[in-house]
Amino acid sequence: MTYAFHDSATPMKVVLMVSRFGHCLNDILYRWKIGALPIDIVAVVSNHFDYQKVVVNHDIPFHHIPVTKANKPEAEARIMEIVTSTRAELIVLARYMQVLSDRMCQEMSGRIINIHHSFLPSFKGANPYKQAYGRGVKLIGATAHYVTADLDEGPIIEQDVARITHAQSAADYVTIGRDVEAQVLSRAIHAHIHHRVFQNGNRTVVFPASPGGYASERMG
Repeated sequence: MTYAFHDSATPMKVVLMVSRFGHCLNDILYRWKIGALPIDIVAVVSNHFDYQKVVVNHDIPFHHIPVTKANKPEAEARIMEIVTSTRAELIVLARYMQVLSDRMCQEMSGRIINIHHSFLPSFKGANPYKQAYGRGVKLIGATAHYVTADLDEGPIIEQDVARITHAQSAADYVTIGRDVEAQVLSRAIHAHIHHRVFQNGNRTVVFPASPGGYASERMG
């Protein structure tokens, strides 16, 4: 049997990574600020400057690390330096639109969470919600999962859907989809930081939060 003890009084150190879609980042920051997501955000990494001011205004270190095909190994090395120096235990890809290398996925196995729409494997590429609108889908969803070397195919932690109708536009699809993404990602983070997620091969076992507190907190 493999076991571990965790101090519930010590919040997990987390590095957030974001590109140019800020809905998940803003949702996490709000939940963190009001105490609904008890984590220690030790850094925010982005390949753009769009959310630098937002992050700095929360007194969180912001790191701009541009990524190109030519400098990707160096960029990932800088990211891992931040993870190591801050002793971060989890990386959250809050709509970080860069594919991580196999090496980084293996090094941080079980410690990187990603979020994306649940249309995959359909509607790949640009404007997935516009593509979905063109096909008249009736459900919009999101999936949060652990990152592996197999793109968007890691063990699933949390999912949810929202029903839509013909009366809604492609822009409505985007708005609804982003709301679902933010909620699903936050629930996945919440489950992980309370040690309620156990990987079993390509699947996960996620224990529900019990009334009056989490099992891991009572045992910590």
